[in-house]
Amino acid sequence: MIIYSKFDSAMSSCPLDSNIRLSYRYKTFTSKIEYTMILITLEKLKQSGFYWSTITGKQANALLANEPTGTFLIRDSSDNGHLFTLSVKTVSGTKNLRIQLHGTSFCLQTDPKNINSVPHFDCVLKLVQYYMPQSKGNAVYYICSGGEKIPLELIRPLSSSLSSLQHLCRKTVNGNLDISSKRDQLPVTLKDFLQEYDASV
Repeated sequence: MIIYSKFDSAMSSCPLDSNIRLSYRYKTFTSKIEYTMILITLEKLKQSGFYWSTITGKQANALLANEPTGTFLIRDSSDNGHLFTLSVKTVSGTKNLRIQLHGTSFCLQTDPKNINSVPHFDCVLKLVQYYMPQSKGNAVYYICSGGEKIPLELIRPLSSSLSSLQHLCRKTVNGNLDISSKRDQLPVTLKDFLQEYDASV
């Protein structure tokens, strides 16, 4: 359940509210914008096929144990200060990276002194997509864990459910369609459908 401290009346008017329930999390949001952003992000995560919801870190480790390096999933964070965690299989085993929410943006948890140096995104899917090889080019990001620097590689999501052919096509189009020039030529209904899930991952 979500506790929405300042805008309780707005909850009932939100179109996503009737479809989304967080069964065990309690979170007070600072603004209506933050609340709406979380609901939209959660809906997109559910459509992604690699959101594993309430599994624990131990369960995530077991799921990723026999997967190749670069396999990842998103799950609910077991830390009450965070909503989501990125669990990824690395060359040094599974690492669980908390996804921080700062105002109206998400970023991977880092040293508090360097919080402004990491990229911020308005959706968890955009964060994931940024760290995938096709997005980052030659840049290499590292996880600092137990005194070692481990390359962060997000190569393949671990599916929690089967996606429809329609959704798979949407992800492919989103990954290959030049937004600035060709998207405007599409019919309105198709543009709206692509916008509902605007990631290629």
